[in-house]
Parts: sequence; C-alpha cells; structure tokens
Amino acid sequence: MKYTKITLLSLIFILLLAACGSAPVEQPPAALPVEPTNMNAIGTPQADETPAPASSSTSLDLSNENALSSRLVLAMGMLKLEETEYPVTKEQASVLLMLWQGLVNLSNSGTSAEAEVNALLTQIESTLTPEQIQLINGMKLTQTDTQAWAQENGITLGTGTGTGTGMGQGQGSNLTAEEKATRQAANNPTGDTSNRENSLSNALTQALIEFLENKIE
Repeated sequence: MKYTKITLLSLIFILLLAACGSAPVEQPPAALPVEPTNMNAIGTPQADETPAPASSSTSLDLSNENALSSRLVLAMGMLKLEETEYPVTKEQASVLLMLWQGLVNLSNSGTSAEAEVNALLTQIESTLTPEQIQLINGMKLTQTDTQAWAQENGITLGTGTGTGTGMGQGQGSNLTAEEKATRQAANNPTGDTSNRENSLSNALTQALIEFLENKIE
C-alpha cells in the first residue's frame, strides 16, 4: 500500500511536469525600429531642422513692350510711388539723393563708362523694397507716360522737325537758373531718339533730385 501511494504521487508529479512543458512560452515583443536622429559634434541628439527656402528677390522688369531704360523707369517710378501705399521714405531718400547726384556727376563728367553707370543704377534699385519694385513693374511705364509727365510739368519735347515750342507762356517764371537750363535741354528738338531720351532723362533726374531733397528736409 505504501508503494502504491508513492507511485500515485510520482504519476501526478509527472503529469504536472508534462502539462507545464506543453504550455506555450510567451515571446518578448519585437523591438520597434528607431528613427535616425541628427547628432552634433559630441554625439548629443538634436532636432532635425529643415532650412527654409530662400526668398526670391524682386528686380526691375524691363521686358514689357516699348519699355523705357532702367534709368527712366527708376526715376519716373519713384516719383509715381508717391501716389501709392509704398512711397519713398525719408531714410531711403537720404541714400537715393546721394546716388542720383553721383549719377548726374558721373554722366556730366564726359568720361563715365557704361559699367559705372549701370553699377550706380543697380545700387539705386537695391535701395527700394520688393514692394516698391513690384509697384513700379506694375506701372509698365512707356514713352507715353514720359510724354504725359512732360506735359504736366511744362516740358515740350522736340519732335524732330526743328519746331520745339519750349515752355508755355508764364511757365518757368519761378524756376531757378538750373531748373530752366534743365527744361531748355529737354525742349531741344532733335531727330535723334537717343538725344531726346537723354534730355528727358536729365529733366526727370533733376525733378527726382528736388523731390528727394524735399523728402529729407
């Protein structure tokens, strides 16, 4: 009887071991993939930064049909900006006055190189804000606009027939000698288109310089 109890207990123990051995063993969860991180020079993780795209610069657009030269567009455009929400500021006027006066002196020297003139015009353009450049581009200034400006300011451009009318009666009575000389140069009739544009450019430049001087007073 004693051996029967021992045998029974041994059988129960063997059955228990068999039951435990057949139970499924739980596997540990698989490790999740780790996203790569940027490391600085000493191995410390740092945030992934994507550089912002550089803003595109706005430049003068002279591609429209019958476009004026950059000098005429800049001069007339700055005067017409006064009618917009982005007029030339006092701070800009101080810089622009110096640049335009330098351009006049360079042009009057008789020895100015095209590269030097273009460099000054580039500086003048870079003084304006992108908003101001966009407004000037939107004006699409042509010879018609310059003729209208000349009429409004009492300047009669030569027609190439030798019959330039000059300033109308009573016009120019309050002008300085320099201003009268500028208008007379613009009134000089000639069949040479480049000479006419130079005369108009001189008149516009002088008007712009006076405008800038008033801005900083």
